Amino acid sequence: MTTRVPQERKRRRPTRSGVVLSEQLIVETALRLIGEHGPEALSVRRLGAALGCDPTALYRYFHGTDDLVLAIADRIIGDAMAGFVPGDDWVAALREIALRVRAGYLAHPRAAAMAAHRVTRRHNEIRAVDTGIGLLLTAGFAPADAARLYLAFIDTVLSHAATEAAFRALPRHQREADHRAWRDVYQDLDPETYPSLTAVRPELPGMADSSFEQAVDLLLEALTARAPAGRHSHR
Repeated sequence: MTTRVPQERKRRRPTRSGVVLSEQLIVETALRLIGEHGPEALSVRRLGAALGCDPTALYRYFHGTDDLVLAIADRIIGDAMAGFVPGDDWVAALREIALRVRAGYLAHPRAAAMAAHRVTRRHNEIRAVDTGIGLLLTAGFAPADAARLYLAFIDTVLSHAATEAAFRALPRHQREADHRAWRDVYQDLDPETYPSLTAVRPELPGMADSSFEQAVDLLLEALTARAPAGRHSHR
């Protein structure tokens, strides 16, 4: 069934400030407000003020702020996957997807915290899921396994990326304090009480680094080990 677009949406009448509203402009403005002020900035009133329009005009484009959150989540996915073309190696393609997701979340860390756990049910997400499952199908996995293993893969990627984004969204002094803890607090522990930490003491400052790529590689190694023989490449 075709969804009819409200007439007001088709007219694209400018606001009192001369801005022509569109879904894209509203999403971009929402991303900017969240980036500057945090998730609490996402309100119809503040968006209306930023766009120079009556807040009720936004309801011509979105059912409410939750609908807008889904559009924001889908926009982040779309930006992350823009220009992506899978190569012959399905493992390398999945790895690139993971890195793109992470980059998209780190580009909008405050918005990512709102978006990571949502199902957008929009074009960009649907296309990304289709691509990811398709890579596992071409690797030789049965349909049920392809769907289940893709879910495990992407849930891990999203969770890890969202954690990094949440850390990036912290005030700078909090991020620096957490980093210093591995150099200071963890370097001065009692060896008898914490023998394992003492044994790896020289390596502990590295705990402040991201483990994203290593975690993705471990996932991909596990998928490769489960893949039917001779299907490392989907050529």
